[in-house]
Amino acid sequence: MVTKSVAKPGANKVAFNERVTKFLKGSWAELKKVHWPTRRELVTYTTVVLVSVLIVAALLSVFDSAFSFLLGKLILR
Repeated sequence: MVTKSVAKPGANKVAFNERVTKFLKGSWAELKKVHWPTRRELVTYTTVVLVSVLIVAALLSVFDSAFSFLLGKLILR
């Protein structure tokens, strides 16, 4: 036979508060373990990302223009 367990209304609230506190303490402990980049590393990484994005954007622009030109010539023959 299966029996239902009845939870008390106040018990769940205490458990919720404890879970939130445990989560926040765990999150804080993990943030202490993170290796944060120095300012110089951050500038270097940001520069690499921006230059990479600009190169890819330029390549896509060139390919788009070339294909548009070729398809225009092909259709308007």
